[in-house]
Amino acid sequence: MTNAFQPGQASLSEAEQKMIERRERLLGPAYRLFYEHPLHIVRGEGVWLYDADGRRYLDAYNNVAGVGHCHPRVLKALAEQAGLLNTHTRYLHEKLLVYAKALLATMPGTERQAMFTTSGSEANDLACRIAQLATGGSEFIATKLAYHGGTHLIAGLSPSLGPHAAKGPNAWLVDAPDGYRRSADVGAEFATGVKAALEGMRNAGRRPAALIVDTVFSSDGVFTDPAGFLRDAVDAVRTAGGLYIADEVQAGFGRTGSHWWGWQRHALSPDIITMGKPMGAGYPMAGLAARPPLLEGIGRSRYFSTFGGNPVAAAVGQAVLDIIRDEGLIANAGAIGEALLDGLRQLASIHDLVGDVRGAGLFIGVELVSDRRSKAPAGTAATRVVNALRERGVLISSCGPGANVLKIRPPLCFTGEHAGILLAELDTVLGTLN
Repeated sequence: MTNAFQPGQASLSEAEQKMIERRERLLGPAYRLFYEHPLHIVRGEGVWLYDADGRRYLDAYNNVAGVGHCHPRVLKALAEQAGLLNTHTRYLHEKLLVYAKALLATMPGTERQAMFTTSGSEANDLACRIAQLATGGSEFIATKLAYHGGTHLIAGLSPSLGPHAAKGPNAWLVDAPDGYRRSADVGAEFATGVKAALEGMRNAGRRPAALIVDTVFSSDGVFTDPAGFLRDAVDAVRTAGGLYIADEVQAGFGRTGSHWWGWQRHALSPDIITMGKPMGAGYPMAGLAARPPLLEGIGRSRYFSTFGGNPVAAAVGQAVLDIIRDEGLIANAGAIGEALLDGLRQLASIHDLVGDVRGAGLFIGVELVSDRRSKAPAGTAATRVVNALRERGVLISSCGPGANVLKIRPPLCFTGEHAGILLAELDTVLGTLN
């Protein structure tokens, strides 16, 4: 399953078709484009993206620009530091230390230390290496449609990359905590799956290194509730000698609307926390935080990320933290997220195609079904909705095993006005499919 849609040739202009042909010739077959009618985006501002013809699109999907596209404070911090120095962490630099302290201060509960990378994939790869060194175990538990990144190790824990992606030799995949299609007691069911994986490891003479989960289960279909349901599964892994890695690359930096981090909703203290995407608001930066004893093993090696934690990254990262705090974006995500959920549930009362609405803050999933009783996934309808919204100037995507869950994940500066536009356009599009 992929969130990308193949171009519909009939809807493309001659110039667009030529650009796609050049792209395929120069970049090869691995890259994918969103939407049947791909977008040629040239500018972004706040919650808006603008195409080459000047038409604007309401961005209800991009998590990277968490504080909004091209935020002036981010641009200022980036330009000022880039004009002074940009180098690696093998020199002393005050900005990195100030930023690390501020970042770690958002993670209450225990002492932690930070390490910095340039991508969430790299951060998750490093977290898994740390877990193996710290525990002596080799095996990882992930969900059946997870996405954790693209390195060789992490791609093996990312089945959402598609049917041709190889399952890692150390991967044990479990069902996502789906309270809509399976047990209402998602915590107990998820823990049962994790315990079965642990039993399989014991029978095979192997030991767990970690359970790694994206705390909103975004690729699996967006499963956020009830808050606290992860505890039994995490306890089982720790009892067996493994660690809990909270992948916050998508859920972190206030997106869930009540805390800085998704794991805080579950009242847990992860052993390792990974982060990326919105961390730099478009500047490539990522990293992790871990309990100090866990870093002793990696500390004995010569780990180094050339660009991770560079002075520009530290300046940009600090600006992002300051913007989230100063503009009240966590509270905004909570308030606008609740308004969106209420509006989407009203649409569900009108449109039978909507089977379930779920989410936390500004991370929302709307599951489309062809029949509410059987809950048969309406993947084709979801694709039509996503593409019809694109044509009407609103950008979302889809996820889940049946590619039938509308994935709504706007910048945290989304307002009630923007939510109203999204709801009105979705109402219109759903009405054409009834």
